[in-house]
Amino acid sequence: MSNSAVLDPEDSVLKRYAGAAQQAEAALCCPVDYDPGYLAVLPQEILEKDYGCGDPSRYVQAGETILDLGSGGGKICYIAAQIVGKNGQVIGVDFNPDMLSLARSHQKAIAQKIGWDNVTFHRAKIQDLKTDIDAVVQYLETNPVRGLDGLAAYETFLADLRAQPLIADNSIDCVLSNCVLNLVRPEDKSNLFGEIYRVLKSGGRAAISDIVCDEPVPDHLRADPNLWSGCIAGAYQERDFLTAFEETGFHGIEIVERAAEPWQVIEGIEFRSMTVVAHKGKEGPCFDHKHAVIYKGPWRSVTDDDGHCLERGERMAVCEKTFRLYTSPPYTDEIIGVEPLVAVTEAQVFDCSRDTRRHPKESKGEDYTLTREPSKSCC
Repeated sequence: MSNSAVLDPEDSVLKRYAGAAQQAEAALCCPVDYDPGYLAVLPQEILEKDYGCGDPSRYVQAGETILDLGSGGGKICYIAAQIVGKNGQVIGVDFNPDMLSLARSHQKAIAQKIGWDNVTFHRAKIQDLKTDIDAVVQYLETNPVRGLDGLAAYETFLADLRAQPLIADNSIDCVLSNCVLNLVRPEDKSNLFGEIYRVLKSGGRAAISDIVCDEPVPDHLRADPNLWSGCIAGAYQERDFLTAFEETGFHGIEIVERAAEPWQVIEGIEFRSMTVVAHKGKEGPCFDHKHAVIYKGPWRSVTDDDGHCLERGERMAVCEKTFRLYTSPPYTDEIIGVEPLVAVTEAQVFDCSRDTRRHPKESKGEDYTLTREPSKSCC
């Protein structure tokens, strides 16, 4: 049997972070500059036992509902709680009971300092946000599985539990995670991205900080439990990290932060922190309302996530849905939107598989022959 078959990443992560909840372990975190104003309300114990590699809370907005995956001791949750304000909500999810205990132990005191209590913590696997692990544990304590009848009853309980997901579909404005995705087993990572997408609202976004590598991690490093729990062995290669967002259906995928210097170098492979922001919301039918978008530059042309080519300075025909996307963040600084002069009342289905320039008269109307003198001097 190979070393990779022996390794149980989930067990190695659980044990190491249980210890790190009791005693701070410097090797588990990268240097990160957080806003000191938000840190002022946090106890030293949470600051010392924080194991992150970035600050995804920078991409949180007031009033939002936030989900932090792998919330650990609660540092990012408590920072986000201050940003979203009393009208926002923050949900932390972690599988490690020791880390959850640490986060919950300071919840009341922190709420008193900031003036509101808008944070809740749940025990769950981040690749399965439907299942409340605390509810499962409670069920098994009172209903131990004995024989086939007990197994059938447990399976029924589990199906009923997951039918009312712990984190509901389309309920989150922004999903955060700080150096946790790399800890998930390879076979579960597709489910993980699917869950992030499921819980986000249309128009929502994910802001994920994680450790990535510049070359593939060889099998003998992936089989090392210390490197796995140390955020190394399970790291995505940079391009694969971005591809995972794209294949899940996200759009507007951006590298918003990338450490210039590697955090660690092992056998010539560089491991560094990177933060990616990606958006949900390009689903839906395509109808032609005579909209166009103009790509400002600086490149001669760019290709979007769906393969559409936008040429610099050209009016490119787009459907109404795409127009709304491209005139919203994160595209607004690169795109000029051209709306139809007269609203289209009976729109036709738009073929988004084509790249077509939009003649100005399509947006203005074929009968548009207005002549107008300047209303004031432009000099």
